[in-house]
Amino acid sequence: MPLDYETLRVIWWVLIGILLIGFSVTGGFDLGVGIWLPWIGKSDMERRVLINSIGATWEGNQVWFILGGGAIFAAWPMLYALSFSGFYFAMLVVLLALILRPVGFKYRSKLTNPTWRSFWDWALFIGGFVPSLIFGVAVGNVLQGVPFYIDDSLRPFYTGTFFELLNPFALCCGILSVLMLAMHGAFFIQIKTTGILQERALVRARICALSVIGLFSLCGVWVNYGIDGYALSSLVPHDGPSNPLYKTVVSQPGAWFDNYRIYPLTMMVPIISLVTAFFAFLFARWARIAFVLSGLSVSTLIATVGVSMFPFILPSSSNPQNSLIVWDSSSSQLTLFIMLVVTVVFLPIVLLYTAWVYRVLRGKITEETVMANQDSAY
Repeated sequence: MPLDYETLRVIWWVLIGILLIGFSVTGGFDLGVGIWLPWIGKSDMERRVLINSIGATWEGNQVWFILGGGAIFAAWPMLYALSFSGFYFAMLVVLLALILRPVGFKYRSKLTNPTWRSFWDWALFIGGFVPSLIFGVAVGNVLQGVPFYIDDSLRPFYTGTFFELLNPFALCCGILSVLMLAMHGAFFIQIKTTGILQERALVRARICALSVIGLFSLCGVWVNYGIDGYALSSLVPHDGPSNPLYKTVVSQPGAWFDNYRIYPLTMMVPIISLVTAFFAFLFARWARIAFVLSGLSVSTLIATVGVSMFPFILPSSSNPQNSLIVWDSSSSQLTLFIMLVVTVVFLPIVLLYTAWVYRVLRGKITEETVMANQDSAY
């Protein structure tokens, strides 16, 4: 085997992070546009412009979400089993909200009745707002630890309820997620529109950027002083078989900041997120620059969670010893290697194709564009 088991596990931890960031950056801005649809678009035509600004690319952006779920299933099967079963009702709500998006895009313009179109506008808003909120709530719960345990035969059991997920810290993370993607979506609207829509997006993007800075800082203080983190208190073989029962874990305040204390350079990750959000605020009138800075802020904000928790993937609040970490919850070495080979071959193709699509579909969406393409525009 060209790569040892330990290296493969770390590589796949990084790749899962990349896939999640890819979805947040690409799928994130079209969720953000959906969030702003009833608020930035004041007339029917303005809302059609906003819808068509993402109409040609939103479906392709969902590929990152599917790839992330598939990669978790194959590379971290126990993580998949626990998260998708423990968060079952939350995931169901997300899927129902996401289903509103294709239906809304396709059906909205079928009739000219204002009530009909307003209904689908709000459906598209829900399709953007609800997933953004629940994804953040899920991250907030993971940081606190998820109530589950694993029995002697390695069967995982989730012991929480849906309403326990809606705790104050998790909701704070959910609001941060909404603001983050709303900021990203507003900067995208700036790129794709002109005139009054662009100006409205500018104001809202700046407000969101400052809100992200403030709320992200608050969440950081809350993580350090308000909730317990998790830390290993025994050595775990990095190249041993996947068995989450053979370790000891302690839950203690400030544990999520241990990596920053041990490796001070990692503190650059959350700092970059704050700095890029601030510069996006400053350079908001330069739409493309602001959008790139917004994407960097989103990426590093998500990376902050991964860096803080490493090597934990899913800590257990019911029994910390059963927490899933990078070294004891992955698939086999052969499985990880075969998946890596496939990823090395096909991921660059996906990236090149995506870049080509965005290049072909570049340019502004205006009322004239929509009117000139009545047969194909939403």
